[in-house]
Amino acid sequence: MSAANRGVVYKGPGEVAVESIAYPELALGNRKCEHGVILKVVTTNICGSDQHMVRGRTTAEPGLVLGHEITGIVVECGRDVEFLAPGDLVSVPFNIACGRCRNCKSGDTGICLNVNPARPGAAYGYVDMGGWVGGQTEYVMVPYADFNLLKFPDADQAMDKIKDLTLLSDIFPTGFHGCVTAGVGPGSTVYIAGAGPVGLAAAVSAQLLGAACVIVGDMIEDRLAQARSFGCETIDLTQDGDMADKIEVILGEREVDAFVDCVGFEAHACGCNHGKEAPATVLNSAMSLTRAGGQIGIPGLYVTEDPGAEDEAAKQGSLSMRFGLGWAKSHSFHTGQCPVMKYHRPLMQAILFGKVNIADAINVQMINLDEAPKGYADFDGGAAKKFVIDPHGSVPA
Repeated sequence: MSAANRGVVYKGPGEVAVESIAYPELALGNRKCEHGVILKVVTTNICGSDQHMVRGRTTAEPGLVLGHEITGIVVECGRDVEFLAPGDLVSVPFNIACGRCRNCKSGDTGICLNVNPARPGAAYGYVDMGGWVGGQTEYVMVPYADFNLLKFPDADQAMDKIKDLTLLSDIFPTGFHGCVTAGVGPGSTVYIAGAGPVGLAAAVSAQLLGAACVIVGDMIEDRLAQARSFGCETIDLTQDGDMADKIEVILGEREVDAFVDCVGFEAHACGCNHGKEAPATVLNSAMSLTRAGGQIGIPGLYVTEDPGAEDEAAKQGSLSMRFGLGWAKSHSFHTGQCPVMKYHRPLMQAILFGKVNIADAINVQMINLDEAPKGYADFDGGAAKKFVIDPHGSVPA
């Protein structure tokens, strides 16, 4: 089968465009990819990680087809695909994983050893992640399909909840992973740094895990209002004042049990200096505000190279951290890509059985493929929305 295909292409700092691209083939280099499938994309989401590239804050080259949050319908299967068939509606983990290496076999699919010649771990449409074509497209190829893909048990039921289920490819599991690795459980007090889509997903996840109080900090009032809409406490980080004092007003204590960094390397200073970049500020706040013996989950992205950084050390990913404070307080730190497959099935069940309304919490807004450049611009401007692209007009209004 072959057809026309279009996708969102990175053109250079600050610019994306929707262009005609090649229709995907079941191929890996010069050999047939018999374990892969081709998907007709139903939904594909704009992610904050994409924005780092579009802002010119990575070494991404122009021409990269973007997009790693993909949900689609199988239209073609390789010979070796046994458990999927054309017509199946599936969620695609953003991690590409072979299912065969020691890391995959231990559940660490975010650091598969066989899908990226440069380093462990791969993703669709992302810099330094193996060169895989992204999925902000009409059609995309997915390898190791039997292992990677999550098939929805009832396609009609799934389409009724597609705005929620589209978030299983990345941000819902990522936010949940941040909370799990921060030790969130029944009765926990939790601070979530950042009220973008991943931060809001983490806040919902903390509630799902039984947290007693979830506090979300951000510099954009619309995003803080979104967090309050489903029961979170909030802190406006543009306001001066000691963070421990602000935590104490809410909790009666100056520290939290668990801290989740959903900001990453483009962090800004708080208070009167909030316009100035301070890439280690969230990590240092985490050590200051987390109780002794507490845990810190870091799903926020940190990079090995940041050409747009304001100082030479940060350009190499070197940050000035008070690590001695974390050591003295016996903190645990967990970083890296979320292994989506560890979480996506139980989170699917939570959605299908009505235990969580993640799309409402994240404020999903559907757009068509041609609206993607505007979606990128609005998201970069701080819109309190999660932009989800519907390339074929598949999602009912």
